[in-house]
Amino acid sequence: MSEYTDRALARLGDRNPFDVLADTPSRLEDAFWELGEKRLDSSYAEGKWPARSIFAHLADTEVVYAFRIRQALAADHPTVQPMDQDAWARRYGNADVSLALELFRALRYWNLAVLRTLTDEELARPMLHPERGEETLALVVGLMAGHDLGHLEQLRTIAAK
Repeated sequence: MSEYTDRALARLGDRNPFDVLADTPSRLEDAFWELGEKRLDSSYAEGKWPARSIFAHLADTEVVYAFRIRQALAADHPTVQPMDQDAWARRYGNADVSLALELFRALRYWNLAVLRTLTDEELARPMLHPERGEETLALVVGLMAGHDLGHLEQLRTIAAK
């Protein structure tokens, strides 16, 4: 496994990834209200993304996951496109956080609607990630949840400042 995969799964621990995925939209909404408009451009550490970019990144990442999930269900062992998150983040400076949250929430619930219908056989469907190697849909579900938890922690850190 890759370092990214190990970190994401360590964050998830023994929590049910479907529960984390379902809970994230409301937790993001809470973080948005806790941060307020003034702190959206604050970061959790020097040189790291501000809250505004984290919200935009989560919306963009959900788009990526939506496509990868459907790619894995529609094709045998597809190779998925990696995401250059820093290149995407260059456009986040004036991102509309309310819109990002709206997109994230809608796509997350749409993705969950698909994921909750999958059989064990479908969750075992593989895809090839060029940077991380072979991943199953079950692993992707865990990675999504671990990814959520990491960014929620960053937002909590910003809010606590």
